[in-house]
Amino acid sequence: MRIVDLLKNEAIQLGANVGTKDEAIDLLVSLHDKAGNLNDVAVYKEAILKREEQGSTAIGEGIAVPHAKSESVKTPGLSAITVPTGVDYDAPDGRASDILFMIAAGTDGDKHLEILSRLMVMLMDGEFCAKLRAAKDSKEFLEIIDAAEAEKYPEEKTEEKKEGGYRLLAVTACPTGIAHTFMAAEALEKAAKEMGVTIKVETAGSGGSKNVLTKKEIAECDAIICAVDRNVEMARFDGKPVLKTSVSSGINKPKELIEKALSGNVSIYKSEGGADTSDDSDEQESFGRKVYKHLMNGVSHMLPFVVGGGVLIALGFLIDTIAGNANVGGTFGFTNSVAAIVFWIGKAAFSFMLPILAGYIAMSIADRPGLLPGIVGGFIAANGFTFKSLIEGKNLVGDGNAVSGFLGALFAGFAAGLIMLLLKKAFNWMPKAMDGIKPVFIYPLLGTVLIGLLMIWINPVVGYLNTGLSNMLSNLGNSSKLLLSIVLAAMMATDMGGPFNKAAYVFGTAAIADGNTWIMAAVMIGGMVPPIAIALSTTFAKSRWTAEERKNGPVNYLMGLCFITEGAIPYAASDPIRVIPSCMVGSAVAGAVSSLLGCACPAPHGGIFTFAVVTNPLGYIGALVVGSVAGALVLTLLKKKKA
Repeated sequence: MRIVDLLKNEAIQLGANVGTKDEAIDLLVSLHDKAGNLNDVAVYKEAILKREEQGSTAIGEGIAVPHAKSESVKTPGLSAITVPTGVDYDAPDGRASDILFMIAAGTDGDKHLEILSRLMVMLMDGEFCAKLRAAKDSKEFLEIIDAAEAEKYPEEKTEEKKEGGYRLLAVTACPTGIAHTFMAAEALEKAAKEMGVTIKVETAGSGGSKNVLTKKEIAECDAIICAVDRNVEMARFDGKPVLKTSVSSGINKPKELIEKALSGNVSIYKSEGGADTSDDSDEQESFGRKVYKHLMNGVSHMLPFVVGGGVLIALGFLIDTIAGNANVGGTFGFTNSVAAIVFWIGKAAFSFMLPILAGYIAMSIADRPGLLPGIVGGFIAANGFTFKSLIEGKNLVGDGNAVSGFLGALFAGFAAGLIMLLLKKAFNWMPKAMDGIKPVFIYPLLGTVLIGLLMIWINPVVGYLNTGLSNMLSNLGNSSKLLLSIVLAAMMATDMGGPFNKAAYVFGTAAIADGNTWIMAAVMIGGMVPPIAIALSTTFAKSRWTAEERKNGPVNYLMGLCFITEGAIPYAASDPIRVIPSCMVGSAVAGAVSSLLGCACPAPHGGIFTFAVVTNPLGYIGALVVGSVAGALVLTLLKKKKA
């Protein structure tokens, strides 16, 4: 396959008359549609605009390469226009763009991306671009591309080997891994060749890493340039001079980067503590941005456990319902043998959710040594271990009243990461000969003990909080049925597995034994609203959410209906200030409506599968709808558009 196989004649328009960046995008998208490359024009254009929000895809020298991966792409391909008068595309050099290629990449395969990357590399050649500008028609335009590709990429080309290793190594990676990744690589290779410097560049593209750096090459090189806009594997560079910068800098100032990397004034990268001291001083990230990146590293790794475990638990409820066990009480979901197997596999997946969240937050902060203490801290938070429960308990069973939930796991993740950084500083006095043992033995050992002691000291405080909340709820129950329903439902959305959620749920299940099943109705509906409210917002207010959040949003409909409040945790963890209050409002509204309509629920869990045994089921459904819509509206108003 060659570039001309991806660029059809009908997807080219020379001498286009466009005056703005938006008009250029519209024209390029329409050419893709004309060539039959798209299933959904609107969805693909949205993906293009989302990519532009991350940073302009103009690279300077009159070139712009808008691109996106999207499920709306039917056939991977290119569209191209030339604009004699140029168009302002926010290029880094301020020059108007007069040659624009748009890449349409699908999500079901990446083989074509290697071919597309060839074009990006060829566009770095000024003579090639001059020929494209002078092309009289689309046929000549294609012939110029084909001839240049044949010259630069002859068939069966073998990689040139450098004897004695490479003086300089580099890694390039942009957010989508389609265009800028390869353009930065080409710019660095071209500049190094002109400067007489041997270089090897690893491209972390969408189709996987190419030209991967070996251990021997890393050991023998003088320095490493990381021109990246997303996380790449850094631990392998431990002890080497590393210059970390943006991928756009790799494209626009490769000579300056090479000179700086070889100047001897680049910081040595240390992986055992996770502190990256190799960034350019003028490109340091803000504190808030760093916290957000650490947080999202934990959330992204936690998501498969939430989704996979939640769906399996829901299937357990469904199978038990079909088997006629919807009214069995506390064993609903695992009464039938088949349901029990599916249900408990889902519960097993769910049990890793909070430890994984905490572990990968800590790892993001402190590199690999932070993973173990982070996971242990999250495990303790999820199970409510205290000094008393560990000393008196014969088995590894925590205190159910001292579970700190996802807020505790968040705390454990950040605390474990910071502890590891402090340990690194505390052991700087040790001889260099101990460098190999510190990250694999000393740091994990001490870090795990310290985070463990910290968390089992914090969890008893949660236990006292649970007791106080239960007493408060008992007093409320004596004075106002409506107020208690509102408070219980809101508490279910407060920390989703933490002390407030736990106290409300335990209070509701205890009330069933006393015949006050209206309390459990408020508790259950309060736990069902948060995931559904989030799902509604991701469905109908797409501009407020990232592509990954929108993709996982629909699963929350199922989790909410099944009373799996934890489906909201990834969203609450990534933006607690907006998500948690919104969910609390929605749950409180649902609890109030449930109380006013006289709803009662004798089952302690199961969600929609227990509605058949609910008093006034139609009113209960209405309460769920009203509360979910209210939560989604508040959430949509509070969330800002993604940029």
